[in-house]
Amino acid sequence: MIKIEQLYKSFGKVDVLEGLDLEITDKGIFAILGPNGSGKTTLIKSILGMVIPQKGKIYFQGEPVMGKWDYRSNISYLPQIAQFPVNLKVRELIEMIKNIRGQSSNEKRLIDLFKVQPFMDKKLGTLSGGTKQKINLVLTFMFDSDLIILDEPTTGLDPVALIYLKELIQEEKAKGKLILVTTHIMKLVEEIADKIVFILDGKIYFEGTVNEIQSKTGEDDLEHAIANILKETYA
Repeated sequence: MIKIEQLYKSFGKVDVLEGLDLEITDKGIFAILGPNGSGKTTLIKSILGMVIPQKGKIYFQGEPVMGKWDYRSNISYLPQIAQFPVNLKVRELIEMIKNIRGQSSNEKRLIDLFKVQPFMDKKLGTLSGGTKQKINLVLTFMFDSDLIILDEPTTGLDPVALIYLKELIQEEKAKGKLILVTTHIMKLVEEIADKIVFILDGKIYFEGTVNEIQSKTGEDDLEHAIANILKETYA
């Protein structure tokens, strides 16, 4: 579904992606991991067309995406930080996004699931960070997209909402979707990820399962396996 060839991106004198190659043909849940500044968010935003790389090619469903926009109608994206117009009401925001996408949606079920109904007529600028994240999740999962990208989706969520999020992710996987997740919560990765893509210094350092990276590092859990890699790299 996604193929990336020799992707280069720098910001000023800082090289963020350095000839990154990645191909994901299977459906399921892929965790994109790496330390801060490794290039995770830049990679995601390149796939979305929000960042334009200096070199390289990106293919989505077999078609090149550079200079195009229509492929994004088959992608749902949850950004790391929910930034909404402060004077807009929750109901107005949902309707606006539905009008922009022009696709069928299932927002009612998600509004009920995340207990958003009491906030529907409140302005977004008055809401807590956790409530904004729940609204962010409603906007992300209310469309039927083949690719779902979740950038730090657990931020600000209470334990109940986190359980619902994990159930939603598994439901989408069961429908044959591809879900890309970036997170610093290794327990979440161990619970849900089919494969891991670990980025280090702008390149793919490791690609495989949780068990494979634990075996590679000789560690019993993912958190220590990642720490082991970072210690060896930056020793």
